[in-house]
Amino acid sequence: MIAIFKRELKSYFDGMTGYFFAAFFIFLAGMYTMIYCLQNLYPYFEYVIYEMCFFYLIAIPVLTMKSIAEDKKQKTDQLLYALPLSMSQIVIGKFLAMAVVLFVPIGVIGVIPLILKQYGPVHMATGYSSLFGFYLLGCALIAIGLFLSSLTENQIVAAVMSFFAVLICYLSVGLSSYVPTDAISSYAAFAVLVLIFAIIVYAVTKSKVAGVSVVLIGEVVLTVLFLIKKSIFESAFQKLLLQCSLFERLMNFINGMFDVTAIIYYLSVTVLFLFFTVQVMEKRRWN
Repeated sequence: MIAIFKRELKSYFDGMTGYFFAAFFIFLAGMYTMIYCLQNLYPYFEYVIYEMCFFYLIAIPVLTMKSIAEDKKQKTDQLLYALPLSMSQIVIGKFLAMAVVLFVPIGVIGVIPLILKQYGPVHMATGYSSLFGFYLLGCALIAIGLFLSSLTENQIVAAVMSFFAVLICYLSVGLSSYVPTDAISSYAAFAVLVLIFAIIVYAVTKSKVAGVSVVLIGEVVLTVLFLIKKSIFESAFQKLLLQCSLFERLMNFINGMFDVTAIIYYLSVTVLFLFFTVQVMEKRRWN
């Protein structure tokens, strides 16, 4: 696992990807610090963190698009499968390398509150807890991007899928206000989700039987629930969007609350998508 970690980390800094990623990240932090904290005299470093969230829309696809897709395209993934390592070790090694690439600029940004403190009172606890939550959010998004990269051998396709996945997470709260709350609309939305999940299952397993089975079972269960108790579908999809918002949970840290529930949520999402990635790799290994 350490060898995979070193190889992946070296690949980011052999080229310009790692340096560009860190430089742009630090540049944004400095720009927002100047605007919010210096020009407007706000001692709230956490606002800088909040405004930087949109950067993940670009950063995560760039960081994760080649993680597995490039190996598959160049057929170097065959070397990974031949290593005396489990797929879990390989996936974790790749994930940790990207987590370190993300940590480097965040570590530099962590100096900013100390600088601001020299010129006035700064809410250090809130600022650093927000930075911690921001990093956990990034790790969860990296795990999602890593999983999507494992589904294709085209880096551009992986980047586009990651972009839309992060975009949906970013806009989910805003989109929820436009979602119809009646039962039939929620039923239709869940039916589409079942179909999307079936497509992902097919992409992972390459089994039409598995994909069709997911569709049939999912749609039957939804229909039975709808007929038996229609009321449970009212506003259900809207509530799901609110619960699935990764970015919204960061607001608790921004507002000065060290949210243990959000930490567990981010870690759970990270572990879940790393598990999915391992399953995709295992399937390809045995094929």
